[in-house]
Amino acid sequence: MKNSKGIIYTLIGIVVLVGIVFGIHTLTGNTSSAKSATITVGSQGSDYDIWNHIADSKQAKKLGLKIKVKQITDGVQLNNATAQGSVDVNAFQSYSYLQAYNQEHKKAQLAALGTTYLEPLGIYSDKYKKVSELPDGATVAIANNPANTARGLLLLQSAGLIKLDKNFGALGNTSDIASNPKHLKFKEIDDTTGPRVLHNLDAVLISNTVALEGHLNVLKDSIFHEKIDVSTRSNINVLATAKKNKDNKNYKKLVKLYHNAAIQKYIKDKYDGTKVEVQKPLSYLK
Repeated sequence: MKNSKGIIYTLIGIVVLVGIVFGIHTLTGNTSSAKSATITVGSQGSDYDIWNHIADSKQAKKLGLKIKVKQITDGVQLNNATAQGSVDVNAFQSYSYLQAYNQEHKKAQLAALGTTYLEPLGIYSDKYKKVSELPDGATVAIANNPANTARGLLLLQSAGLIKLDKNFGALGNTSDIASNPKHLKFKEIDDTTGPRVLHNLDAVLISNTVALEGHLNVLKDSIFHEKIDVSTRSNINVLATAKKNKDNKNYKKLVKLYHNAAIQKYIKDKYDGTKVEVQKPLSYLK
């Protein structure tokens, strides 16, 4: 009997010990999990500033989100970092830019988490006040990356300056121009240099992120800019992540956080309304 009781007490002791060890492991695991809950958001330009504000906001804390903001100034490098996992979510690009990236990087696919805003692309000129004033043979600067080249050409078509082929796509370029009645000449430039070359050319297409950095307001200073309609829906900016993470619940909370009323008021006041909020389902973009 004594031996039996001894065995029983030994077994109970082992069970208790295992329970304590398991409990410690669970607590350690939870701590590790909490640390890994930090979301790294990659961004650039004015969007980098916005996400630093969001990361420090009361609204982020209420949603239980810990956000670290990382700046990568090259769009392709930022998308590569997101696809590879050193960045969890990025906030800088239009849906058309994301599509163009996916077409060119078959092994590094990204997916949109949700819409944020339309930042109108504008046509700027130091010499002319209307697009109709552009002379025959005028030189127009457009972005030298595929997505923004196509977007710029679509804007020139909307302005009535050119006509594009019917099958013009996300990676379209100047070879897809069907009609160019003003015999415009096109100069491809790095997106970020637009404001600096403005005085040298007849017209320059400048994204609003770059325009803001050059102290330009697309709604006031451009001679023509994008409007919000079906034709510009692929130009709506999105939050993006690696395709495998597209259903991550915490990442999706970032979309809700961006559209919080207090956050939107901050963005509208700081950027003079040039980042036009768009809260649409992803199906709207397709």
